[in-house]
Amino acid sequence: MVAGFRSRNLGGVSDDELLVRVDQDLCTGDGLCVQYAPEVFEFDVDGLAYVKGEDGELQLAAGVTVPVPAAAAARVIDSAIECPGDCIHVTERSGKAVAGPDFIGMPQTPSRLSA
Repeated sequence: MVAGFRSRNLGGVSDDELLVRVDQDLCTGDGLCVQYAPEVFEFDVDGLAYVKGEDGELQLAAGVTVPVPAAAAARVIDSAIECPGDCIHVTERSGKAVAGPDFIGMPQTPSRLSA
């Protein structure tokens, strides 16, 4: 579990198992993710969204994956579902896609994820 956050169950997925990354090659810079979960996503000077590390620092290396804080899990999943660039990947620690372009199945929304 991410330090300082308590775990919840999101439709069978424990949020302490979630990781997120942004594919900047697909990012359109619309900013939904930054609006929904500013503690996880932030714009850089290039106008693209990046994930923040647990220390709050922007992670600029390509493919960087960071843990999703429990308090932001539903908003991060919602960001991936609604992202117009389809560039936000949310996975379990095992690598199984939970939301984003690699997720196969019915999209889940935070209202359906509430425990």
